[in-house]
This record gives sequence, C-alpha cells and structure tokens, in this order.
Amino acid sequence: MGIYALFLDFDGTLIEIASGPDAIEVPGDLPQRLNKLAARMDRRLALVSGRSLDNIAEHIGPLDIARAGSHGADRLPADGPRLGEPPMPLDAAVIAALQAVSLKFDALLEQKTHGAALHFRANPESSPAIEAAASQIASEYGLDTKSGKCVIELVRTGADKGGAVRAFMDVAPFAGSVPIFIGDDVTDEDGFAAAANLGGFGIAVGERPSHNAQYTLSTVKDVHQWLSL
Repeated sequence: MGIYALFLDFDGTLIEIASGPDAIEVPGDLPQRLNKLAARMDRRLALVSGRSLDNIAEHIGPLDIARAGSHGADRLPADGPRLGEPPMPLDAAVIAALQAVSLKFDALLEQKTHGAALHFRANPESSPAIEAAASQIASEYGLDTKSGKCVIELVRTGADKGGAVRAFMDVAPFAGSVPIFIGDDVTDEDGFAAAANLGGFGIAVGERPSHNAQYTLSTVKDVHQWLSL
C-alpha cells in the first residue's frame, strides 16, 4: 500500500457553498480537525483554494498545514519558506472594468488579493453576458479566467491548482507519495489531472460530471466522513 498525500479544496468540499463568499459557515473546530488529519498523514496534507490565503485565514484562523491560495498560485508549506514567487494583484484598471460589469448585470464583485471574481448566483440568467464581458476584459489585459458555480474570476496567467499539486509534490514531506485531490468545481479539474499524472487520483464532490476525477463523493458531509474529520 502506498503512502498518500491529500490535497483538499475548500468551498464545496470542506464547507458548504453559500449565497456569497462571505456567507459561508465554517465549523468552529474545523482547524483543529484539519490539524489532526495532517498529523495522521505525517503532514502530507495541503489546502488548495481559489480564495486568497489571507481570506482563508479570516474564515478559519491559523492553520498548521500546507496551503495554497489564489487558485494554487500562492503556496505556503506548513513550515519553511514560500514555494515560488508570490502572485501579483490585478491592475486598478481591471478592477474598474469588472466593477462596471457588476453594476450593469447586478453581479457581486469580490476583490481578492491576487484576483477578482464576479458572482451571479442571485442573477443566473445573466451568466452568458457576464462571462462574455469578463472574458473580453481578461483578453484585453492578458489574464486568465476561472469559471465556477455562478462565478467567473480573473487571475494572472499560470494560476491553477495543478501547479500547486506539482510544487508541493516536489518537496518534503509530499515527495514520493501518491497524491489524492478532492474538489467539487471546474477549477479543481487541474488538480485532479495533476494528481493522476503523478500516479494518484482525483475525487469529485457533488453531481457535476468530471473529466479528470476517477472517483466521486456526493456531499461535503461525505467528504468529512471519508476523511474521518
């Protein structure tokens, strides 16, 4: 039996999706449970989220585990120096353009440390127009888009969760282990693919069909049960 490493998405995987990014409900003891899980895994556990690391800390507090924010572009081991260069924030002109789109289509603009997202869960019929406008802005400024459940985000090129998996798997304590990536959304597909390419596998959460995950879990509760959280 191999030695495994776990890479966990946050929203929709460890916590339930909410009406907005600040409306999530995080169990008060989740940090302690994650730290205990990391200890059982001999520290081969990483949180990989589209949220920035400082936003994760606001909701969950300090964590004694490896973590990657901003869609995997900002990578911190449990201890030791940052892996790679920190990502750059978006230009003010990009934020202004996205603000105009949010006002026009009644979407929520979420400004992040290294990106910005338009949420339209309250106005899903505007999805095609919002995604088209955001994609046009991304093209104009040389950025990438990340689409999810009623959200589209603009990020710097190269920000993807697969990159975080590969970066962590190159260093201790992850090196030489079998990676398992658990996530629920389209942006987790890069993580699934990276895990599979490195000899591991992905687990997709929920009903969304996945092209790269080999296994599925139905709900966040099932994730917690499978991990014995």
